[in-house]
Amino acid sequence: MKFIRKEFDKVKHHFEKGGKWEKYFYAYEAIETFAFSPNTVNGDKGAQIRDAVDLKRLMMTVIIAMVPCLLFGIWNVGHQHFLAIGEPGAALMDKILIGAMKVLPIVVVSYAVGLGVEFIFATVRRHPVNEGYLVTGMLIPLVLPPDIPLWQVALATIFAVIIGKEAFGGTGMNVLNVALTARAFLYFAYPSNISGDVWTHFGDATPVAGFSGATPLSIGASSLTTGENVVSSLNAFGAGWADGLYSFSNLFIGAMPGSIGETSVLMCLIGAVILIATGVGSWKIIASVFAGSYFMAVVMNLIGANEFMLMPAHYHLVIGGLAFGAVFMATDPVTASQTETGKWIYGFMIGVLTIIIRVFNPAYPEGVMLAILLMNVFAPLIDYYVVGANKKRRLKRATV
Repeated sequence: MKFIRKEFDKVKHHFEKGGKWEKYFYAYEAIETFAFSPNTVNGDKGAQIRDAVDLKRLMMTVIIAMVPCLLFGIWNVGHQHFLAIGEPGAALMDKILIGAMKVLPIVVVSYAVGLGVEFIFATVRRHPVNEGYLVTGMLIPLVLPPDIPLWQVALATIFAVIIGKEAFGGTGMNVLNVALTARAFLYFAYPSNISGDVWTHFGDATPVAGFSGATPLSIGASSLTTGENVVSSLNAFGAGWADGLYSFSNLFIGAMPGSIGETSVLMCLIGAVILIATGVGSWKIIASVFAGSYFMAVVMNLIGANEFMLMPAHYHLVIGGLAFGAVFMATDPVTASQTETGKWIYGFMIGVLTIIIRVFNPAYPEGVMLAILLMNVFAPLIDYYVVGANKKRRLKRATV
């Protein structure tokens, strides 16, 4: 480490004011502060609070929380591949190898393109490189299917960083979650690659008889036209080639087709524990998203106009990307509500809207992503009224 520190110091003068690479100073600073804690100090007099945690370290905590989803996703991609071609007993390393070959290039493209755009904006605008993309670069791959073309990943990343963040002024100024902006772009620009039946295997291998790429949400949405009981359809799915694929227990574990990091509720909850224990993620938002979803699902059960509405409420909590969205997307400290009461309202409404979109829009059964984007827009308004209500209450106490 001392050698690396010495090498940074050896070339630093070239990037400082008056140096031959002065205009690239912020790019150099971004790399330096990623590897080492900043060696700058506050010049103001008076007592200062010393803390080893800066924004980069905060972002690294979120990335660590996503590692269980990433590792499970890599294994699951390989597992689904061998399951679809009739080889469920394939070796663990074979599954991991297949998964890594499909997942890691998406991660590399996301980081390379996204950070490239960040560095360009930092150089042109002469401001420090924003650390926010450290998390966004991992979130984007985890919400995409593993067979997404890499050029689409690059295009969506560029769109999300420029339109979703830089257009608003950079990290801390964006209104919409950047990773969800990328997913929304792909959904509306290239719907065939991100909606409908999903990937199940790769290459020229022949799938087993009866093989299908239907997801739990698409099965639920299809009940609107078939009239079949959703739970019965889920339990019967894959009969003859993948029995129990959509049982409730497996829906919770997540060994099924879907986006790379969204399938496992268990892995998402492990990430939630990390975020909550470190104080990075808001447990109020996470809990209220699940509460809102369950509440609205119960309301749908009471209405019971079709089979999708009659699906047991607890099934809604383990299908689709609800858990991933609640833990890693809804808790984004920039786009979420900031007030304590507002967090409850914000999360609850995300859950409610998720179920409404799922049940009433069969063309887009995965509602959590759109619900979060919609509530991102309303988060400042929620905080505005919460703060206003607090002021009125305090004024009323003061004048009594």
